[in-house]
Amino acid sequence: MRFGDDFLRSMGARAQKAFSEMRQLESGAIANPDERRMVGHYWLRDPALAPSAALRWDIEETNARIKKFAADVHAGDITPAQGKFRHLLLVGIGGSALGPQFVADALGTAHDPMDAFFFDNTDPDGFDRVWPRLTGVLNETLVIVLSKSGGTKETRNGMVEAETHYRAAGLDFARHAVAVTGIGSQLDQYAKKKGWLARFPMHDWVGGRTSVMSAVGLLPMALLGFEIDRFLAGAAAMDQETRKDVVEQNAAMLLALMWFYAGEGRGAKDMVILPYKDRLALFSKYLQQLVMESLGKELDREGKIVHQGIAVYGNKGSTDQHAYVQQLRDGVPNFFVTFIEVQKDRATAPVKVAGDFTSGDYLHGFLRGTRQALFDKGRESITISISEVTAFTVGALIALYERAVGFYGSLVNINAYNQPGVEAGKKAATKLLQLQTKVRANLNKSPRTAQDIARALGADPESVYHVLVHLRANDPLVQSAQEEEVAADKFFLA
Repeated sequence: MRFGDDFLRSMGARAQKAFSEMRQLESGAIANPDERRMVGHYWLRDPALAPSAALRWDIEETNARIKKFAADVHAGDITPAQGKFRHLLLVGIGGSALGPQFVADALGTAHDPMDAFFFDNTDPDGFDRVWPRLTGVLNETLVIVLSKSGGTKETRNGMVEAETHYRAAGLDFARHAVAVTGIGSQLDQYAKKKGWLARFPMHDWVGGRTSVMSAVGLLPMALLGFEIDRFLAGAAAMDQETRKDVVEQNAAMLLALMWFYAGEGRGAKDMVILPYKDRLALFSKYLQQLVMESLGKELDREGKIVHQGIAVYGNKGSTDQHAYVQQLRDGVPNFFVTFIEVQKDRATAPVKVAGDFTSGDYLHGFLRGTRQALFDKGRESITISISEVTAFTVGALIALYERAVGFYGSLVNINAYNQPGVEAGKKAATKLLQLQTKVRANLNKSPRTAQDIARALGADPESVYHVLVHLRANDPLVQSAQEEEVAADKFFLA
């Protein structure tokens, strides 16, 4: 990074303000004013930091229950009607899926006591791709439904589809189901009424994108056989290091300052994440939500329009050297790269693939060579190096970025802990579904154009047209007479 010699000094006042605001957040200040909530994901890995004894007890009691539940499943003390649980299906979206997916892919082995499958969308074809992989073992599959409110439509749809599939197989879904949700939520009440195996809390002071160290991430981790205490310890160790208020000694602040420098404090350049390790391939996807949902804001904390944010994309090295590194080196210089290096190549004995060189030697050479090639062309990069991929280092890596995001939000004066844009999209989707109900009810055997139906409903013709096309593709009773001009297509009930 080619920042000037005086850059860190010039950012000193902003950095100290960010340190102060982080201390207030960790002490229990209301950091999400939109919802009047504290932001306490740092307490999850060190409950002693929680601002009250009740919160500390809540965290510790939940973690103890998670460990006991997983131990009972592994020992065969908690079972389905027949056999033993050997597979896990997680139903969630956003942070309720991305965190568990990333950790499962990073730490999973062939020797784990369970394997994991995911419903992380409301795509029916996506559901149908999972079911064949569970053919013959559905009775051995435990389902975790994760939703704070219990009303998130994508997650609820996945739950309903799962219930339907289990029922069709002659299985009692309640004997296979666990809820991770807010206390008293729709899902909590439903799971209690139906007699699900267990219910674990999603605390209202933990946002979805920082929930992987709550029951959202720890329950599946424990069931998969991962070391959740080491995972939490890695995050706690990183938290301790990044509480230092000396800029040059604080990795998270240096990371946030490099983002500020590279993007001129306004997200002018994209963040490209390149982990040179297959186990970390999903980290860029995980960081997309953490960074972009946290920092992508229209208004600053005074209500001024600023349109902040940093676009994040990436995959893994050296795969990307055969994909988009060509553009990174020679194309538009609208990015900065973060290389993530893992020093230990593998757990098994090395294999010589060319002379004295191993595959890991080549991977290391490609990382350092690509880094140098980009630098030689004036393209800037950050490199993060970890010893190996373990529960401890993955916990530390997540914690590093969580705090860097918080610091950056302070540096550019935006709230990193709310998400008004997400709610706007949900409201718009609800309106479209309401329109679909009206359009379906307005159809009859007389062919009519979208314009005709829109006029009768007082609705937008384009929206009505796309609703009709969707209905035609999925409802066998809805058909159309297609014309040369799409606007002239006429829809009717068969």
